Amino acid sequence: MATEPDLLTGDFYGFQHLLDDREQDIVRRTREFLAAEVAPIANAAWAAAEFPHDLVKGFAELDIAGLAYRGERSLLTGFLAMEMNRVDPSLATFFGVHSGLAMGSVNRCGSEEQKQRWLPAMARMEQIGAFALTEPEGGSDVSGGMRTTARRVGEDWILNGAKRWIGNATFADLIVVWARDEADNKVKGFVVERGTPGFTATRIEHKVALRTVQNADITLTDCRVPEANRLQRATGFRDTADILRQTLGGVAWQAVGVMMGAYEKALAYAKQRQQFGRPIAGFQLVQDLLVRILSNVTTSLALVTRLAQLQDEGVYRDEHSALAKAVCTVRMREAVGWAREILGGNGIILDHDVARFVADAEAIYSYEGTREMNTLIVGRAITGHSAFV
Repeated sequence: MATEPDLLTGDFYGFQHLLDDREQDIVRRTREFLAAEVAPIANAAWAAAEFPHDLVKGFAELDIAGLAYRGERSLLTGFLAMEMNRVDPSLATFFGVHSGLAMGSVNRCGSEEQKQRWLPAMARMEQIGAFALTEPEGGSDVSGGMRTTARRVGEDWILNGAKRWIGNATFADLIVVWARDEADNKVKGFVVERGTPGFTATRIEHKVALRTVQNADITLTDCRVPEANRLQRATGFRDTADILRQTLGGVAWQAVGVMMGAYEKALAYAKQRQQFGRPIAGFQLVQDLLVRILSNVTTSLALVTRLAQLQDEGVYRDEHSALAKAVCTVRMREAVGWAREILGGNGIILDHDVARFVADAEAIYSYEGTREMNTLIVGRAITGHSAFV
C-alpha cells in the first residue's frame, strides 16, 4: 500500500491511503492537471457558459477515459470523479458523460466489433460521446414514457423524437440515442454520428447550474441510422438501467467532490478573512460550520468508498447506488449552503468559487434520479413492497 500520500485537506480520515502506489500516481497527475489548467479558467468558462475545448487534449493525455471498462477499480474511478468535482463540477460532468454514460453504453451493450470500432478512439478522446435518454416530457418515468421511436427499414433504422438535457450533444462525435422499437416496443440503443441528416442539437440557454456543460435539446426527424450502429446487446430498458446503475454511484462521488471543494474554499477564506481584529476561523460559530461541512464530507466519503468496494467485489445492487446518491446529494446541499454562509456576501460572487459550487450542486442533486425516486428504490429493497405508481 502507498505510504504518506499527498492527502487533500478534505480527506480528514485519509481514505486515499486505500489506493495503491500506481493509483495514487494517477490521482496525483490528475490533481496537478486540474490545479494548473482547469482551476484558473473554471469561473470564466462558467460565467460565459462556454466549453473550453482546448482542455480536451490535456484530459486525453491523462489517459483516464473509460478506466472502469479497462480493468481499473471502482475505487480509483471514484477518487478521480471526486478530484474533478472539487475543482469544476461542469468539466467533471462533461467527462462523466463521455467516459461513464457514452463509453459505458458501448462497453455494456455493444458487440465486440462495435467496441473495437468506437472505444479505443473514445478512450483517447479523439471522439467525444454523449448519452441521449431524457426527453422533454419525461423524467423519472423515462422507462414507460419514452416517446422517441425507431423503425426498421431494410438495413437502416429511422429515428423520430426529441431528447432534452443532453450533455456534450452540441459537439459530440457519437451520441448514444435510446428509442423504442415500433415493432416490439422494446427500448434499444443507437449510436448516431455527428452530421447524420435529421439530427439537430440546440444548446439550452439560461442555465444557472453547470453552465460550462453544453446541454442540448435534440430533435430526431427521420434520422437514418444503419443497423451496424444499433448497439447489438441492448434489447430492453433493463440494459439501459444497468448502465445507469453503474453511473449512479459516480454521481454520489460527484457530490462528495463538490462539498469537499466548497469546504476547502471556505476553510481557506476563514483563515484569511479578518473581522474584529482576527481571522474569522477563530470564531466558535465559524468553526462549528466548518466541522459540520467536514462531517458531511467525511461520512459521505466513507459511504461511497464502501460502495466502490461493493462494486469491485461484484455484489452491489441497485439500492446500494440509490442510497449513496440520495444521501450524498442531500449532504452536499447542506454543505455548500454552510460554506456560502461562512463567506457571507462574498459567497454569492464567483471570485471565491463557493457560489459556483452552490449553483452546480442543484443540478447534481436532481440528475440521474431524484432523491425521492432513489428513496423508493431503497424502500422497495428493505420492505419488499414497491411504492412506485
